[in-house]
Amino acid sequence: MAGAPVVSAAVTREGRLKAALKANMARRKAQARGRAEGSGPEVGTHGQRGGDLGSGEGG
Repeated sequence: MAGAPVVSAAVTREGRLKAALKANMARRKAQARGRAEGSGPEVGTHGQRGGDLGSGEGG
């Protein structure tokens, strides 16, 4: 009976991965719809102000 827990753990892990993948895909689809509509925050701009890159002396 030592094999049963291993199979059970694999099935449990597979179920968790499947649920996480489904949630990730739903989130990505929602982001894509938001970008297509032109609403919502832009990806990669969190915490950055425009014009700050390369605005200093030196370097």
